[in-house]
Amino acid sequence: MKKSLFVILLINLIFSFSCSDGDVIAVEFDFDESFQACGESDIVFFKTKNDPSESLSIFIENLTLAEIINVGTSNTLVTPKTGLFNYRTYNNVTLPTNLFCSDVPSSEIRIAQDYQSTATAIITTTLTKDDNDGIPAALEDINGNGNLEDDDTDGDGIPNYLDADDDGDNVLTKDENPDPNGDGVLDDAQDTDGDGIPDYLDDDDDGDGILTRDEETDTEDQNPRNDVSDTLVGPDYLNSDVAISVPATAYRNHIINLSYLVTLKVTGISLEILSQDEFDFGVLENTGLSDTEQVVPPFN
Repeated sequence: MKKSLFVILLINLIFSFSCSDGDVIAVEFDFDESFQACGESDIVFFKTKNDPSESLSIFIENLTLAEIINVGTSNTLVTPKTGLFNYRTYNNVTLPTNLFCSDVPSSEIRIAQDYQSTATAIITTTLTKDDNDGIPAALEDINGNGNLEDDDTDGDGIPNYLDADDDGDNVLTKDENPDPNGDGVLDDAQDTDGDGIPDYLDDDDDGDGILTRDEETDTEDQNPRNDVSDTLVGPDYLNSDVAISVPATAYRNHIINLSYLVTLKVTGISLEILSQDEFDFGVLENTGLSDTEQVVPPFN
């Protein structure tokens, strides 16, 4: 997807008898929607294109990517910063993808024109969290009230949409076949004991009266899947003929996936060829925009 910025170049003739309205030339900046970032203690956001070879960049001092993604508890951060905006054209046929990432510019880069302006960068960072359990977050609104935060089947303090083990039975939700045919509809979710509660929300999957998490007769490692008395049937927690209780003492580790969306708008651009109140710079594509968080819920 392309973003276009139309630059109006007004050429005023200097002679008194010239046309007082001047000539207007429209030039199109046709860059991709995405942009990149480089820098450690300072940062430069940039995008490049070929045919013709051009770049847009904004350099900001005393700012790091780590600061930009430090969204805090609100999961959203808006960072306004003053920086130096540049539009450049080049005599090169093609430009390197890491054009602004070297402390010493390449001698092969031939700048044809360089327009510069102070401007304000408005950086918006949005954090999205997910448990990657195979169930879309929207379908983990068990009570249907539109609030994902108040659906916590196992009462471990982690809402279902972030909980890799929704029912707290120490079998990961993704391993309990919540959507066997992968169509995004959970009406075919595995229900071993046929009690109307799908296994991923059922703390006693085989209905033998022993909690799934307590059916670790072989190895007590918070993983009932590897405790098998009858290999023809499968794990004990899915075998109603095996009802031996070894009380669990802990939940397994939970991994929450973090994804940061960083967008940028640049305001107050004033160049010889351009006066722009606001320019949508696009979406940051960079390493360091995803992470994981490990949580061990208090056992209850």
